[in-house]
Amino acid sequence: MNVWRRLSAPRRALALAGAGVLVAGGLVTLPVTVAHAATRCDVTYSTNDWPGGFTANITIHNLGDPINGWTLGWTFPNSSQRVQQGWSAEFSQSGSQVTARNLSYNGSLATGASTSIGFNGAWSGSNPKPTSFTLNGVTCDGSTPPTTPPPTTPPPTDPPDGRVDNPYQGVRGYVNPEWKAKADAEPGGSRVSNNPTAVWLDRIAAIEGTPDSSSNGAMGLRDHLDEALRQGAGYIQFVIYNLPGRDCAALASNGELGPDELPRYKAEYIDPIAAIQGDPKYASLQIINIIEIDSLPNLVTNTSGQPGGTAMCDTVKANGAYVNGVGYALAKLGAIGNVYNYIDAAHHGWIGWDSNFGPTADMLKTAATASGSTVRNVHGFIVNTANYSALREPYVKVTDTVNGQTVRQSKWIDWNQYVDELSFAQAFRQKLVSVGFDAGIGMLIDTSRNGWGGSARPAGPGPTTSVDAYVNGGRIDRRIHAGNWCNQAGAGLGERPRANPEPGIDAYVWVKPPGESDGSSEYIPNDEGKGFDRMCDPTYGGNARNGNNPTGALPNAPISGAWFSAQFQELMRNAYPPL
Repeated sequence: MNVWRRLSAPRRALALAGAGVLVAGGLVTLPVTVAHAATRCDVTYSTNDWPGGFTANITIHNLGDPINGWTLGWTFPNSSQRVQQGWSAEFSQSGSQVTARNLSYNGSLATGASTSIGFNGAWSGSNPKPTSFTLNGVTCDGSTPPTTPPPTTPPPTDPPDGRVDNPYQGVRGYVNPEWKAKADAEPGGSRVSNNPTAVWLDRIAAIEGTPDSSSNGAMGLRDHLDEALRQGAGYIQFVIYNLPGRDCAALASNGELGPDELPRYKAEYIDPIAAIQGDPKYASLQIINIIEIDSLPNLVTNTSGQPGGTAMCDTVKANGAYVNGVGYALAKLGAIGNVYNYIDAAHHGWIGWDSNFGPTADMLKTAATASGSTVRNVHGFIVNTANYSALREPYVKVTDTVNGQTVRQSKWIDWNQYVDELSFAQAFRQKLVSVGFDAGIGMLIDTSRNGWGGSARPAGPGPTTSVDAYVNGGRIDRRIHAGNWCNQAGAGLGERPRANPEPGIDAYVWVKPPGESDGSSEYIPNDEGKGFDRMCDPTYGGNARNGNNPTGALPNAPISGAWFSAQFQELMRNAYPPL
């Protein structure tokens, strides 16, 4: 379900001393492709060097009028410097002059917005940084003179006012009686069955209820809302999860809609949900929607040219199914005054690298402003949905060194900038604000299965004989590989749902109901469109996305969403904090 992108070898080889940052203006003269009344810009260029090669990360910050289409240019100081493989832009090079042009999804930059691009390069002799850049032919010098006055036409209508800052604070969450009944039927399950969990609307039939389904309960959307009123709940959580071509980089949660069925997604899925959630009867509830997990980050990490890229991800990126579907959902649901939309933002083991971090934030911004939506329809973001990444790693910090070597070069961390979800969520929140989201956005962290307690939980740091021994001995996330996502052996319940646990974090939540399978261990015929993914097969030796490691999946698992008693029992045994 949560698909992780493994970096290519050149990007993992960032070992050495050249990690400097340069903020510069521009000098290169390039053709002006788009005219702007007041183009002003700032460029940050940083590199990680190794003998003969380097990775460059570039952030373009628009300080002038809004831009719709951009071309960045610079000149390499050393004639041997070459761009070899780029991302998030179309790169070309003539001699020492380099041009980077926007892609279809990141060409628009509002005033104050930024976007990140990058490339792998080669050099000989030395690798000095460019000292100047241009944006659409205008020198980037960091100045911010007044921009062109805005038009006098009225601005778009904002969503209804009256939302609270944090919909989780000071109110009781809805307990799904169908999940509670399954948990209560397990030995000791009553210890956790009163925790609020999300209701997954993972196909059109789930709106009305699917009594004959093996993985959905009989209750529909309106039934759950009515029950929330009966319980006196203050908030209720739904997962909006039915995009055309859903789960484009995996198979376990493939959906019912083909990649070209965006009109059906709008008319038969989002519109009915909006009609029910907008019923004045439910105005006293704070309705929280988790928007389309595992979608937008796939457009950054799992398309052609990327490790593990798939044809389906190429299709939904090219036809706009994900971007426009998410934008439409945000616009329709965000128009309801008591609805709070949180977009899925993957997890640290997926987009924690610089090459994924900025481009994913840009992609989220693109979707939030598509199909008539604005960033005002986004109350926040959620990380680690239905995944297992540890909330905190108490004994391994990304800044640690062992015998003079950074732990980032260990096989587990693999040059990632983060080792746990809390540090990632807080940093990604700042990045999202920098690209144009409201400064008040909050983050959610799904802690339903990331406790990693039990006898295998380390009690202190690992040995300092090597970076791998130190990291593997001290990390509490006991997965074989951080790219493993399906029914992980050894996992435990994490922090119980609660509001305001850390700065910038609205809540720890159980969006993935503990005990519901991630996918079947072998192919099981079903009428829900859910396929068989080998990452759920405990006998599978892995693929490029998880470094060709075993999957770590539990055996005898049912299809995604169906009750998995053995997993629920293991989650309780390994709960941390302990039950």
